Amino acid sequence: MKYGAFAIVEVLGSANAVICVDRMLKTSDVHFLSKNTKCGGHTTLVLGGDVSAVQAAVEAVRDNQVCEVFMSAVISAPSEELRRIIEEDAKKFQKK
Repeated sequence: MKYGAFAIVEVLGSANAVICVDRMLKTSDVHFLSKNTKCGGHTTLVLGGDVSAVQAAVEAVRDNQVCEVFMSAVISAPSEELRRIIEEDAKKFQKK
């Protein structure tokens, strides 16, 4: 699927990640693609959709925080290389 934008949100902990994904999915028409948890429990969430939907989803968790959001970004009109990287990561995540 070709997305017009990607959302990247970093939070601390898997439970907080679930809460943020739930809020983002309920806010706008975005698709959950993957999550990565690293040392210290920092979890990076990646969602995709059209630019306005992704912006609304990121604003929903950034402006009305239920947990600390360490970083959030909207990448609009992503390059083909970034698209490929995110799609490969999403396929790995879905196989788990």
